[in-house]
Amino acid sequence: MSQPEDIGLPEALERAAAALPADADTIRPANGDPFALLSLLDAEASTRVLGWLLAHEPIAGGEIVNAWTDAGGDATERLLRIDPGGLPKVARKALRHAHHRLRSRGESIPEPDRVEVVATLPTVVEDLEAASISVLDPGGTRMAYLVESNPSGGARMFAAALDENRGLIELEVFSAGRSKIKKFMSEFLRRKDFPAVEAPPDAVRALIARIVANQSTDRPLPRAFSEWRTRIANPPEGSLTPGELVRETLAAEVDADGEDRGRALELVRDQKVGPWPPERAALQEVAQRLNDVSAGVVIVSGGARQAQIDSVLDEAVEQIYGAEFGECTARRFDETAYVFWRRDRLQDARACLAAATVFRNRDTDFRSLGRAMLEVVLAPVLKSIEQESGDRDDSAESLLVRP
Repeated sequence: MSQPEDIGLPEALERAAAALPADADTIRPANGDPFALLSLLDAEASTRVLGWLLAHEPIAGGEIVNAWTDAGGDATERLLRIDPGGLPKVARKALRHAHHRLRSRGESIPEPDRVEVVATLPTVVEDLEAASISVLDPGGTRMAYLVESNPSGGARMFAAALDENRGLIELEVFSAGRSKIKKFMSEFLRRKDFPAVEAPPDAVRALIARIVANQSTDRPLPRAFSEWRTRIANPPEGSLTPGELVRETLAAEVDADGEDRGRALELVRDQKVGPWPPERAALQEVAQRLNDVSAGVVIVSGGARQAQIDSVLDEAVEQIYGAEFGECTARRFDETAYVFWRRDRLQDARACLAAATVFRNRDTDFRSLGRAMLEVVLAPVLKSIEQESGDRDDSAESLLVRP
């Protein structure tokens, strides 16, 4: 059996804050200090946070147990509220050691066979609950995974392919042993070619609910969705999607008119983000208009031809990134910002939030961002036109009449 990873208490607390959004504003000010955390959390929040850490980050959870054992006082009562049943071996050992130390100091600690469990701990289902989302691929699709306990034993995992424009594309439901599901989720988070990050389960449910609400009329929902809708697309009222969470957190830091907007343009041109093309019919229309420019019988200078191409692309940006698809693109940038944020790429997260603001408000610069995205999608067409135009210019140079 693999040993739990020691990621350090500050990172473990950040993961707890992401998994427990209701407690996040209390967890983060502690800055990784277990004693500060003790003073900030009330009794019930202490049970939730320490219970989550012992279940998911047992080494960090054990560090807090040791510190709170030293603190004594109210901390002793809080430690006794934790039920060791179902926790990893490392976590159970930390609790046993803490109880032994408390008894040696004269504390009245029940023996293991008489421990009274306080029913405020998360249930087994909540202990196991987890979610993760991938980055958006160039077409705009991403994977989302939700994990929960299976009442018949083991774990249940929902795998959903999501697209802000087309809707819920696929949904599969798997049942397996907990260790197998946890291993899959761990491997998914370590992938380099299609990066993924953890997210609060209710945030992922809010994301799925929003995408389903905007489901393309020509694409029916997967058959499994009606059976599992309440499990994957019914978040508590007021739940924010991952993109909305990062916008709420970083909005005040975003320079939508300057450096962050420029960085967004770099990410698009370097193909680190996007291009998330529109529907095929819209692209085909633009490609045909560009080909018409290339096939023109009137020989013009290279500058005039480029002006014609610019005109076609600029008109296409206005038509494609209108209110509906522009808002879809804004949501995609918001959701991409969350992935960058969780991977500690704050500059790129702010850049994506700036781009989302540009498309949502239809600021003047949405044209440059929209055009950059179209140029990436239409790169083969534009390259072909450039090569053909160069050949035609060389062969027709002597036929040009100049005043």
